[in-house]
Amino acid sequence: MNQYVTGEMIRRLRESRKLTQHQLAEKLSVSDKTVSKWETGRGYPDISLIEPLSAALGVSVIELFAGENVVNTNRAGQMLRSRLHVCPVCGNVILSAGEAVISCCGIVLPALEAEETDEAHRLHVEKVEDEYYVTIPHEMSKTHYISFILAARDDGGELRKLYPEGEAEARFKIGGTKCFYYYCNRHGLFRVTLPTPEQLRRITAHEAMLREAEALLRTGGDETRLRELIDKLEAYYTSSAWKRDFAADEAGLLPPELPRGVLSEDGIDALLEAYKEK
Repeated sequence: MNQYVTGEMIRRLRESRKLTQHQLAEKLSVSDKTVSKWETGRGYPDISLIEPLSAALGVSVIELFAGENVVNTNRAGQMLRSRLHVCPVCGNVILSAGEAVISCCGIVLPALEAEETDEAHRLHVEKVEDEYYVTIPHEMSKTHYISFILAARDDGGELRKLYPEGEAEARFKIGGTKCFYYYCNRHGLFRVTLPTPEQLRRITAHEAMLREAEALLRTGGDETRLRELIDKLEAYYTSSAWKRDFAADEAGLLPPELPRGVLSEDGIDALLEAYKEK
C-alpha cells in the first residue's frame, strides 16, 4: 500500500458504526487509550491488528488502507457506469462494476477519468461487415503507446490489449456498442462515444441554423434573427457538445449523408468573422 491506515479513517468508521472508543478497544483486546492514540495520530495499530480492526469497523483491509470506505451504487453492473484502473507498474487493466478500492503491485489505483479525444489521440472507426474496425494513428514505441481499446456496451464490453511495436488497431462486434475507451501510457484514458439520436438531431439543428445565418448575412435579412442565430452558433461552437460532435465526425462515426458544415472550424470561424465585419 502507498499509505498506512489513518486515525481519521478509524474515527469516522467507528462513529458510523456507533461504537465508543472503549467498545472498539474491547473487540481488539486493547485499551481505549490506545484507540485514542490511533485516532489522534499519536500512534498506529500494529500490523497484526489490521485484519481484526477492519472486521470490527466493517470494511475491507484495502479500504482501511485506502482511507475511504466504498459503496458500489452500480449494483446492476451497467458497463457504462463501470470504472477502469490501470497499474503503472505492471500495466494490468482492471475493470470494476462500480466504486471500489483496487490495488495492484502494492499501489491503490484510482479510477481513471476519461477525457474527450484530442488531436494527438484521434480514433477512427470503420464499419466492416458486422464489425467495427478501430484504428488510432498513434506512436507505438516501447516508451509511448496505446495500451488497450475497450468497446463498451450496457451489458458488458470487449477489451483488446495492445503492445509496444504493434499496431494500434482492433476489431469489435457492432451489436450494442455505445462508446470506445482507449488508454495512452503517457496521457491517460480517452473516450469516444458513438452518436446518439439526440446528438444527430443536435447537429442537424445547428446545421440548419448555420445555413439560415449565412443566407441572412448574404441578403441583409432580419438583423434580430441573425443575431439570435449567431449567439446560438457561438455558444454551440464553444461548448463541450461541439467538441464531442467534432470528435465523432473526425472518428468517422457520423452517417456519411449527414450535413456537417457546422462541425467545420473554418466554416463557423468564417461566419463569425463575417458577422463581426458586417
